[in-house]
Amino acid sequence: MNKPMFLNTFSKLLLASASLSLTLNASAQTNVLNLYSSRHYQTDESLYSNFTKQTGIKLNRIEAAEDPLIERIRNEGTASPADVLVTVDAGRLWRAEQMGIFQPITSKLLESRLPANMHSAGNNWFGFSTRARVIIYNKSMVNAADVQNYEDLANPKLKGKVCTRSGSHVYNLSLMSALIEHWGEAKAEEWARGVVANFARSPKGGDTDQITAVASGECGVAITNTYYYARLFGSEKPDDRKLMQNVALVWPNQKSFGTHLNVSGAGVLKYAPNKEAAIRYLEYLASDAAQSYFASGNNEWPSVPSAPLNNSTLEAMGKFKADNMNISALGKNQAAAQKIFDRAGYK
Repeated sequence: MNKPMFLNTFSKLLLASASLSLTLNASAQTNVLNLYSSRHYQTDESLYSNFTKQTGIKLNRIEAAEDPLIERIRNEGTASPADVLVTVDAGRLWRAEQMGIFQPITSKLLESRLPANMHSAGNNWFGFSTRARVIIYNKSMVNAADVQNYEDLANPKLKGKVCTRSGSHVYNLSLMSALIEHWGEAKAEEWARGVVANFARSPKGGDTDQITAVASGECGVAITNTYYYARLFGSEKPDDRKLMQNVALVWPNQKSFGTHLNVSGAGVLKYAPNKEAAIRYLEYLASDAAQSYFASGNNEWPSVPSAPLNNSTLEAMGKFKADNMNISALGKNQAAAQKIFDRAGYK
C-alpha cells in the first residue's frame, strides 16, 4: 500500500473510531446515572429500582456519611464521576452549594411540582421530602399548655426539665437558623441562653435518646425530628408502645410562623458526565410514586403537596401548620447559629 493510500485509510479508521466513541458517550448520557447518597434507608431500594424500570437508566450508587461525601465530590473535582448528590439537611446542601459542586437546573416539571420554598436560590438543589422538628413532653411532668412554642423552651417554668442533642449538630443548627430568620440574632441568642438555663443535663445523644429520656422522666421536655418519634409511635414492639405511653407531641408555633421543617434534598453536580439522566432523576423524585418511596418510607412528608401520603403513622400524628420559609435560609444563617450557640454555652 502506498503512503497516500495508507494515510487515507488511517484517517477513515480514526473518524470511525471517533464516531463510535461519540455514540458510546451518547449512550452513556442516556443509560447511566452515578448517584452519591448519604441516605441509607432500606425503603430507598424500591425508589432506585423503580427509576431504572421506568427509564431504562442503570443507577450506580455510592453511599457514605453526609460531610465526607460532600468533601469527596469537591476533592474529585472535574474528574468526579458523580451526577447527583442526595443528602439530608438543608444546611448541608447549602454548604455544598457554597463549595461550588452543584450546577443550576431548569426544569418546568420541578417548577410546577415543588413549592417555591423547596427550591434553593438559583435552583442548584431541591428539597424532595420533609421532616419537622417538634417538641415532645412527659405527660406527668409538663403541662401541654406550657410547651406550645419554641419560645416556651426558654421559659423559667421549665428549669431543669429540657433535654436536647448537641448544639453543634446540624439539626439544631438548622432550627436556630430558622429562628434567626424569624426573630433576628439578638432575640435568637436570648432564647438560646434561656434554653441552656433550663437544661436537665448537658446535651448528648441522638434524637431517639431524647425521646427515651423524656419517657423515663430524666427530662420533662425535648426537641426531636418527627421521623424518630414516628418510628416509636407506630412501632408494634411492646416495649416501644409502653415507652410512648408517657410521651406526647406538640406541633410548635401553630399560631405564628409554623413548625420548623428540614429536608432530604438533591442537586445535579457541576461536572456531571450524565447531565440528562441526572435531570431525569430529579424529575422522577418529584413524581407521586417516588414521593411515596422517598418520603413515607422513612416517616417523612412528601414535598409535593398533591402527592399521596400513604403512611398511617403520619396520618395518626395529625395535621399541622408548617413553616414555609425558603430552605436556603437554613444554610445561610448556619454560621451565625453556631456562634450564638457557642456564646450561650449550648455545647
